[in-house]
Amino acid sequence: MVEPRHTFGPFVLDVGCGLLQRSGKSVAIGQRGLALLQVLLEADGGVVSKAVLMERGWPDTIVEEGNLTVQIAALRKSLGPSPDGREWIATVPRVGYRLVRPIDGSANVALSVTPALAVLPFANLSGVAEQDYFSEGVVDDIITALSRFKSFAVMARNSSFVFNDRAVDVRRVANELGVRYVLEGSVRGCLKKN
Repeated sequence: MVEPRHTFGPFVLDVGCGLLQRSGKSVAIGQRGLALLQVLLEADGGVVSKAVLMERGWPDTIVEEGNLTVQIAALRKSLGPSPDGREWIATVPRVGYRLVRPIDGSANVALSVTPALAVLPFANLSGVAEQDYFSEGVVDDIITALSRFKSFAVMARNSSFVFNDRAVDVRRVANELGVRYVLEGSVRGCLKKN
């Protein structure tokens, strides 16, 4: 069986040889770094959970999450900045990491043919904490309905709900989740008194 070769930007990861090259020159990263980079590349721009990364980087071993943070930092340093000045590896808060593909018109285009959409948790404008379930239910229903369309992909609820209860910049959210579109909104409910 031929081991896959992954390309992104000026990099080529040859899994069979355990070698990462930038513009034909070897880039020194350890075995764990290679394993983590391979998982991120296999996700094709999608978010990879910390649990999956830790299992692939440290199979059958119990380690602290801080080890993953150290390895990701080392990978970022080895890869350097992408052509647009961003990090190659983006952090998705409380979820994991994803590999950012460059958008420069080259053969390695970051945005897939199918655009992606994230539906953020809706703000509860009623001011009644007991109505939070209603706004979450509305968002769940929207995600379910949109996921039936084949013309675009919808991020899972778990990915977009990490931004619950905090003010966010939608451009930053789109970048962190790797989506082209972000839907945000609000719900105003009312309680009837008997």
